[in-house]
Amino acid sequence: MTVHQPTRDVGLAQLSLLDTAPPDLVLLAAEAGFDFIGARVRPVTPGERPYDLQPGSPLLAETLANVRSTGVRVLDIEFLLVDGLGEDGRGQRDAWLRMLEAGHALGAETMTVAGADPEPGRFAQNLAQMAEDGRAFGITPTLEPISYQRINSLASAAAAARGAGAKVVVDTLHFRRFGGSLSELGEIAGLVPMLQLCDAPAARPADRDSLIHESRAARLAPGEGALDLAEIVAALPAGTPVSVEVPSPADAVRLGPLGWARRLRRAADAVLEQAHTLITQNGAPT
Repeated sequence: MTVHQPTRDVGLAQLSLLDTAPPDLVLLAAEAGFDFIGARVRPVTPGERPYDLQPGSPLLAETLANVRSTGVRVLDIEFLLVDGLGEDGRGQRDAWLRMLEAGHALGAETMTVAGADPEPGRFAQNLAQMAEDGRAFGITPTLEPISYQRINSLASAAAAARGAGAKVVVDTLHFRRFGGSLSELGEIAGLVPMLQLCDAPAARPADRDSLIHESRAARLAPGEGALDLAEIVAALPAGTPVSVEVPSPADAVRLGPLGWARRLRRAADAVLEQAHTLITQNGAPT
């Protein structure tokens, strides 16, 4: 059967294969049929493997060579939890400037951040400064509302992003876990440059630690859970890129990196076809 997909770029997020270095991720993405990748230019946890993608680094040169040879581009970079203090208590501007430098060298368009600062005024000021800094690098900060962080709703993310000149990236897992609605999503669709796609069981984990574990290591491939992904995809314009972000280390080990990437691409295609059917039946979002 021939599957007719709508025109939509589909990417492979670094978190789906966190231990795969960016140059290898580009090659895997190309072989599995993806259009772009997301690159992790800054580790999030102390035990995470760091990737030096700063200008002049060998890893950057290798990544760019693979981008040129495959046509798979780097669309987004990640990840900074904006808490207002940073690891040394002296702010985070140096951290995001280094991220922007790496992202610019990679050709990225957006940089994913999340909000954890308990002081709203300081958070707003930092996000605005980040957006201003990003313009010099051609990169827009995208604020991701996360179910277990301070910015944990579409409304709070959209308000902060509009005030700072940033945008909002929506993750289907967190969207369901914080109780987002399709009408809310439709209202902010113009602020959303990319959708992160994954699945999970319907039941919300009972506590914050369980939410964190699910988010970082126990997601399901698109269509294998109960998050009704097609209706989320259909609530956004047909050209909105989709990044498949499914951290599941056990599956990645069992299938191998390429096997896991191919499974994610097939799963994403099936969901996108369902979304296309919904749009055909109900009309495209305006």
